[in-house]
Amino acid sequence: MDIGKHWRPIIDSAQDGIIIVDAKGNFIAANHSAQLMTGYSEEELKGQSCRLLNCTGCKLIGQGEGKQWCGLFSAGLIRDKKCVITAANNRAIPIVKTATVLVDDKGEIVGAVETLKDISENIGYKNELASIRRIYHIDDGFHGIVGRTPVMQNLFEHIESVASLDTPVMILGESGTGKEMVAKALHEIGNRADKPFIKVNCAALSESILESELFGHVKGAYTGADVDRVGRFEAAHTGTLFLDEIGDIPLSVQVKLLRVLEERMIQRVGENKSIPIDVRIITATNKNLESLIEQEKFREDLFFRINVFPMTCPALRLRRDDITLIIQHFISIHAEKTGKNILGFTPEAMRAMVSYSWPGNIRELRNAVEYAFVLAKGKSVRPEHLPEKVVNRRALFSPSPQKAMVIEEEPLKEDQVVEAAPFELPGTAVVVKQSARDSLIHALRQADGNQTKAAQYLGVSRVTVWKRMKKYNITVKSR
Repeated sequence: MDIGKHWRPIIDSAQDGIIIVDAKGNFIAANHSAQLMTGYSEEELKGQSCRLLNCTGCKLIGQGEGKQWCGLFSAGLIRDKKCVITAANNRAIPIVKTATVLVDDKGEIVGAVETLKDISENIGYKNELASIRRIYHIDDGFHGIVGRTPVMQNLFEHIESVASLDTPVMILGESGTGKEMVAKALHEIGNRADKPFIKVNCAALSESILESELFGHVKGAYTGADVDRVGRFEAAHTGTLFLDEIGDIPLSVQVKLLRVLEERMIQRVGENKSIPIDVRIITATNKNLESLIEQEKFREDLFFRINVFPMTCPALRLRRDDITLIIQHFISIHAEKTGKNILGFTPEAMRAMVSYSWPGNIRELRNAVEYAFVLAKGKSVRPEHLPEKVVNRRALFSPSPQKAMVIEEEPLKEDQVVEAAPFELPGTAVVVKQSARDSLIHALRQADGNQTKAAQYLGVSRVTVWKRMKKYNITVKSR
């Protein structure tokens, strides 16, 4: 089959514009996409100089009229060059151009072929998204942590206060609340920012492997130890070591960890030589370590050694005013990653997202946005694009079956209600509001009336919870 006879339907089937010029730069042919893009018919283009399109990527070489030629004929190839052409209606069209010269059997240049990809839609989308970000002050948050509610501002203040010190920090919070992000923020703001940040997931490693991971080992220390290995403490020397899920460390390793923290010396497994280390320790857990101490599953002396400055990552259900902001943040991330021009959620979809309790916190919310990006085809995410459990709201603030306390509320005066600043998503009519009083009531219910736990949920002190209860006339009584 002589495919050369079929070149016309081949180029007309291409989505990108294709134009062919002769050795003088005059149009010979233009496919259907090029005609639509430029606004010129092929008949109008034929015989005309390619300069008709006023392409900003074209470079003329030579001097004087009739002695100039396109730089392409000297370069031979132009690949993925961003340019702007002028269409028949004088509209500027941003394109990405690839061009190559055509030669005959003798090696003589007989013309050139160019492909033009219209990127105006992508640029328009990025400009629209940038405009939204400017208008609504959407950014990457505090070192990647997105949140504007009072509880998050309080967390940011705590991070800034302790970051420049070597004080051991314990980050508390449910799974998926962003404890690792807080640890990274502490490192990035601190004096060790240009040094290593090493993470160890204590829950993912067995007792023997964890000890080797932390302290390293020498060749022959145990079966399979074929070479010397540097541990995480040595790798983090002069930097930060983040021990995630510290509550899952076996007691035998806890003893050695405590000794290392006190002596600032390590010994590799299978070796008696002590190695000095200088690291800043940050730990995190979603467990109640005080309860584990009572069960003799966690050493009290280690607890006091690492729990010098505790801070809590609040659950997403306790900062609902941040949900729309976080969603838009993830939209930006996934739009850039997938290339989809999705700008936001419809009002119905956003209501479903805000109403859901998010037991998996930020991690679950991120997964839901990614799920929606897979299904959504247009510029908006609709309810049918969301996970079924989010739309049905099955996890919407379900009460604890073991609740032993009753939260009683007395009528408030109008000036006693303090509302958080609303956030309205562009293109929707959704405005999310939650009073400080509602947040406190919900925290007390989640904590079964325990003011200390409620304070941890909110990221404030127990005294602050007591003062707010008094301010809003909230009492806790046993049933």
